[in-house]
Amino acid sequence: MSQEVAMSAADLEKRARNLGLYGVLDHWDEMRGHDLIPRLIEIEEQERKRRSLERRLKRSKIGAFKSMADFDWGWPAKIDRQQVEDALALDFCRDHANVILVGPNGIGKTTIARNIAHEALREGMTVLSIKASELVSDLAIQEGSIALQRRLRRYVNPELLVIDELGYLSYDDRQGDLLFEVVSRRQEQKPIVLTTNKPFAEWGEVFPNSSCVTALIDRLVHKAEIISIEGESYRVKEAKDRTAKQASARRERNTQATKKAKRAAT
Repeated sequence: MSQEVAMSAADLEKRARNLGLYGVLDHWDEMRGHDLIPRLIEIEEQERKRRSLERRLKRSKIGAFKSMADFDWGWPAKIDRQQVEDALALDFCRDHANVILVGPNGIGKTTIARNIAHEALREGMTVLSIKASELVSDLAIQEGSIALQRRLRRYVNPELLVIDELGYLSYDDRQGDLLFEVVSRRQEQKPIVLTTNKPFAEWGEVFPNSSCVTALIDRLVHKAEIISIEGESYRVKEAKDRTAKQASARRERNTQATKKAKRAAT
């Protein structure tokens, strides 16, 4: 047996063991030379990856989102496309850093964040996506330290945590402290993708009575890619375009109805 064939057989046996194909392994001397074995192992690996992705996608709660292939890069007045594409390549995950998307409402922050989350899922990572208001409310209602510690693990354990829409509501002192606890436990170990419509200078309005605002920002940005996006709301643009299209369709229908009535009159 050549060295290449021996290495191939050893690799196949290792892959079969990783898949737990113990029946095949018990008869390995008989089965390893069969032409179907490499294909069987490949099919099983692909199927398990597919099922794993489906399970992690369901648990991630990222919901429906627009693909970056449909993202209108020309709409924002300011956006660093290369910076976004680096984030989509998950460079920050390998560095245990964060990504913070800052910009006004409707500019595409959530779309980018969910696409990053989806890429992480495709790479085999565990992901959880949640709105900031839901995260802090969920933690705040836990009764007793044991229940709180158990719930904190839900947000600390995923390999990537997406916190969406920070800044749309204000939070009390306890809620600010709980968010700080999540960020602190993940710092430099597991990355966070966070979207906010508030520049850091205005976070005091989000946590008006919290003493941890400066420390929270410090931990988030210590190792972070800050992606600043400027421009008008794309959702408003889409609404205006939709209204204009509907108005045009109504005018066309009215014109056709008028022509039809004139023909009928003659």
